[in-house]
Amino acid sequence: MAVIDQWRETLEETLQYYADLPYPYDHVKTYVVVSRDGNHFFLMHEGWQGHKRIHGMVVHAEIRDGKIWMHYDGIEGSITEELVSAGVPKENIVLAFHPPYVREHTGYAVA
Repeated sequence: MAVIDQWRETLEETLQYYADLPYPYDHVKTYVVVSRDGNHFFLMHEGWQGHKRIHGMVVHAEIRDGKIWMHYDGIEGSITEELVSAGVPKENIVLAFHPPYVREHTGYAVA
């Protein structure tokens, strides 16, 4: 299996773990969405909390130019360390939610 395919599998499995966790409100569902090309991965909440509409992205990751770009990570504690624990090297993960001048100090890839 190619390394990119392993990363796709790891991302989807990690996000599915979070999607399977019970949400504290009965009328909110959590979904994993993967783009047709298999390079964009989303974790989303959708539903109702009382009279309040819940709809939003929790995680957005993309495989681009041989790296995993974390565009948004709304998981408490972050899933980035889980990806590293699963074998994705830090130099192949871009914390895209930080500006480039901050990325160089994170221990992860700049771009």
